[in-house]
Amino acid sequence: MLTNYKLVIFDWDGTVMDSIARIVSSLDEAARLTGGLPELSFDELKQMIGLSLDKGYTYLYPDAPLEKRDVWKKHYGEQFRELNTTPHRLYDGVMEALTALKARGHLLSVATGKSRPGLDRAIQETKTDHLFVATRTADQTASKPDPLMILSILDELNIAPHEAVMVGDTSHDMLLAKNAGVDAIGVTWGVHDEGVLSDYAPVAVIASLDALV
Repeated sequence: MLTNYKLVIFDWDGTVMDSIARIVSSLDEAARLTGGLPELSFDELKQMIGLSLDKGYTYLYPDAPLEKRDVWKKHYGEQFRELNTTPHRLYDGVMEALTALKARGHLLSVATGKSRPGLDRAIQETKTDHLFVATRTADQTASKPDPLMILSILDELNIAPHEAVMVGDTSHDMLLAKNAGVDAIGVTWGVHDEGVLSDYAPVAVIASLDALV
């Protein structure tokens, strides 16, 4: 499946890391602590995964006062980093799949809606730093689906768009790839199902990382 691609760009949350439940419960508690924000369901909250927090706030709460955003972000960060005990870990088979792809000669990178400190912490905790040649975060570049994350990686590595593919679990990832002019592969174990992902014409939608390897 990946024979024609020199570079494989991975989303993080919901693709590499099983962190959806922790993110959503942290978002829910952050909204409660902030006050004055509408109560949203699990499914509604998870739709923002992949976006930066700034863009995610507007996405989730389009009618909420902008001045509440920084308070909400502060509460979310404290919940996700320190107070929330919901487990989060690499999906089964991820380490093996990434290692196999690198051994085949593929360059691996990450394009994520996480912040730079958040991604650095996650990579350190999962001991995956040796696998990625480049990483980009929303606060470092721009939030998905702005193509800047991918374009910046391509420029750094001197890779042409047709030599790269984006692997992600959300419509935000599929649209990011489309805007950057690279192919996309959707994965169904994260936020969005095959029906949603297929709307963006990925080259494939897979239900297991074995299909990549």
